[in-house]
Amino acid sequence: MHRRKLLAGVAGGAAAVVLPGRALAQAARCADVAPGPRPQNTPRSFVGQTLDEIVERGFAEFALYENLPPYSWLEAGRPRGVDVAVARIVAEALGVEARIRLVQASETVEADLMNYVWRGSVVGGRVSNVMLRVPYDSAFACRIEHVVFTGQYSVETLAVAYRRADYPDEGPGPGSFRTASVAVENDSLADFYLSGIGRGLLMPNIRRFRTTAQAVAALAEGEVRTAMGARGQLEWGVRDRPDLAVHVPHMPGLARGTWTLGLAVHQSHRDLAYAADDAIRAALEDGRIAAAHTALGLSFTPPDR
Repeated sequence: MHRRKLLAGVAGGAAAVVLPGRALAQAARCADVAPGPRPQNTPRSFVGQTLDEIVERGFAEFALYENLPPYSWLEAGRPRGVDVAVARIVAEALGVEARIRLVQASETVEADLMNYVWRGSVVGGRVSNVMLRVPYDSAFACRIEHVVFTGQYSVETLAVAYRRADYPDEGPGPGSFRTASVAVENDSLADFYLSGIGRGLLMPNIRRFRTTAQAVAALAEGEVRTAMGARGQLEWGVRDRPDLAVHVPHMPGLARGTWTLGLAVHQSHRDLAYAADDAIRAALEDGRIAAAHTALGLSFTPPDR
């Protein structure tokens, strides 16, 4: 599942972006990191389009994860979500139309980047011009040489949803789960973190679900006392429930409870990566990306760029 991959896959490491001003710093940072395998005999059709070709044809294709509200999903046949808004911001800056491609998540970020950014899937695959909601990790960026990691546009964090009546004074934290049940998405960062506390001390009270949305639904229906997951997904899940709330508690022993999200572009199209990064920077400065979050009732934390 994409949430397992996106959340658990960024549990360690620091954010990094590969742009010209940081070339020397990147070289030093990557000195001890072995790069991944290089693609062999990759057909030209898998490489994607240059920025000039994109502008000439009048549209850019953006790969976004399917069925992932509030970030990207179909509603009445039309794409919606924060990432859809971000894709349109980038396309507008390029002077082209944004064409949204909703894609399935693989088991790893590496597989998604291979399938949708730098090679294409083995059977009938093609790359898109830009992929969104890619987590940043310094060592990971060093390993994947086929991709330019750029355009950081938001920060996500692990949070807890709860019933206000159960915790009227202060929202619950991991210590509360010794006596209170907590719903998590199976194999997610929340699942790994809680399962490791006290060598499995909290395991009897952890309830696992296929998605974070199902975990929040279990909270809303009274099956569990709390739910833990990405703050944006929790806030979306409780948006019509004034009896439920979301907060970010202190999480002792968690090495990485927040992660930066951005764009991925094929390494041969750095001009597109630079143009997309400029578009993101401008939209952060004038508040359009913040507005895309608040329009859906979500908190927004800008990245440290």
